[in-house]
Amino acid sequence: MTVHPPSPAGGRRVHADGEPLGLAHGVGDVAEFLRRAGLEIDPAEVAESSWIDWRGVGPEHWRADTAD
Repeated sequence: MTVHPPSPAGGRRVHADGEPLGLAHGVGDVAEFLRRAGLEIDPAEVAESSWIDWRGVGPEHWRADTAD
């Protein structure tokens, strides 16, 4: 799963195997996308999951304008 850098409007695009899964606004959204793909994960573990490639910035950043 790839979580792209924050968009100017907020949120981060999420893809799995090149397919778009949606726009995440926090780690809870990323955990939900993983759940829908059949991979159960606690939202508290999303930031350190080896299944996720965080592009640009890490899981603590969700808005491009303020980098948080």
